[in-house]
Amino acid sequence: MRTSKVFSVKEPKKFKEKLLSWSRQFQEIAWLDSNEYDSKSGEYEAILAVEAFTAIKTDYVQAFDKLKEYQETTADWIFGYLSYDLKNDVENLSSKNFEGLHFPDLYFFQPQKIIFIKDDQVEFHYLRMIDDEIDDDLEEIQNITIESNSEHTPVKVEARISKSEYLEKIKLMLNHIHRGDIYEANFCQEFYSENVDIDPFNIYRSLNEISTPPFAAYLKLENFNLISASPERYLKKKGDHLLSQPIKGTARRAEDVEEDLRIAAELANDPKEQSENVMIVDLVRNDLSRIAKKGSVKVDELCKVYTFKQVHQLISSVTAEIAEDIPPVEALRTSFPMGSMTGAPKISAMKIIEKLEESKRGLYSGAVGYFTPTGDFDFNVVIRSILYNSENKYLSFSVGGAITAKSHPEKEYEECILKAKAMREVLTNL
Repeated sequence: MRTSKVFSVKEPKKFKEKLLSWSRQFQEIAWLDSNEYDSKSGEYEAILAVEAFTAIKTDYVQAFDKLKEYQETTADWIFGYLSYDLKNDVENLSSKNFEGLHFPDLYFFQPQKIIFIKDDQVEFHYLRMIDDEIDDDLEEIQNITIESNSEHTPVKVEARISKSEYLEKIKLMLNHIHRGDIYEANFCQEFYSENVDIDPFNIYRSLNEISTPPFAAYLKLENFNLISASPERYLKKKGDHLLSQPIKGTARRAEDVEEDLRIAAELANDPKEQSENVMIVDLVRNDLSRIAKKGSVKVDELCKVYTFKQVHQLISSVTAEIAEDIPPVEALRTSFPMGSMTGAPKISAMKIIEKLEESKRGLYSGAVGYFTPTGDFDFNVVIRSILYNSENKYLSFSVGGAITAKSHPEKEYEECILKAKAMREVLTNL
């Protein structure tokens, strides 16, 4: 049982900044921030979970079974991540590419302390509380002085593959599409830096400031750090209602208002971008239909343009009612990895991705989120994210895009560079 207290705060935004700064003292941190994004589907403005009471970390072997047991046994709030390579648990697949990060394939923890922010309300939910711990922590948070981000030593990142190699690999992917092996696949490339010292907390604050996405996350589990400016929801469950919001279709922003509106309109009407999105929507519908009540899978929004600080995106919203007696973890297992990061048909796409990509994806293309005590959950898609292992000092971020029969290799490369822009900026102090 958790001890709970609710407080009103006068300046929620400032309190949120102080709360994040306060979290730095803990070994395990999960920070999820919607950045006040105008979304009817979000439960909280921000959530902070710290200090593990129990935890599970494992490789992909029977990972979903282990997570199911852990989630049902704790029957509490748990926070953590699913790496892309859990595909090897779901299907008869493997991951043999280079890996520099060495994150566990799955890592969740049951926090001692959880703090929720919604509007001007702050909720504290503590396990094993000592005396007036909540009141003491509230006072400590309110008295914190927020330090401005200090400039760090610029991080030089290198591409795992050259531009010419990337273009050649896209041509090979197109050969698979023209042969009929697949009709869409998400191809990604890694940018990395070795033997680098960074402060992940300040890098997160800088990245979030220039991106302000609706599914931002900062995760610190031992030496494993995720700095995420994700704009994409993977899957949410509330009661028997499921919501998936795949992104496919990206366009740049422009400083000139008229030009920016024109670019957004062009994205909305681009046949190639629309076809990419619709293919993935069909894949998501198929995934959800395996666990949904008959006839309940619906597309509430199709190819709607959403505008973020860095880019315009085409987003669709697919909903369903989960069938009776389907455990929460099973809903994730059935739809994992998310279609927007694989392609279609999914298994064939994943096999070809593995063959053509040079780096093991790990947490990139995976998901970060939480389960509630009643088995509801909400997970993002780990994109626009920097990963950092503070023990071996390896830093990595990956970018990619959907390849279809209409793809032009040069344009796909330009899209990758566009998606990498914000991460490059915060790492190089540009």
